[in-house]
Amino acid sequence: MLVPDNIHPEQTIYFNSSIVLEILQRFHEINMFDLYHLSNNKCKMSMPVFILCLDWLFLLDLLVLNEHGKVKLCS
Repeated sequence: MLVPDNIHPEQTIYFNSSIVLEILQRFHEINMFDLYHLSNNKCKMSMPVFILCLDWLFLLDLLVLNEHGKVKLCS
């Protein structure tokens, strides 16, 4: 569930995706593990939550995985 009613908003996929997106806007293209490290430093999240954030942003057509395996912000 993206917005459950029984936890704090900062623990939702929406909120954590905004952190990931903010970092992507700064770098435009970054290695997935570097992106996780920077995201985790800004707001503690587990790897499964991070992957769900990437999935959500991919479904929204906000990011892609390029041919070098880096996460890239869509233009």
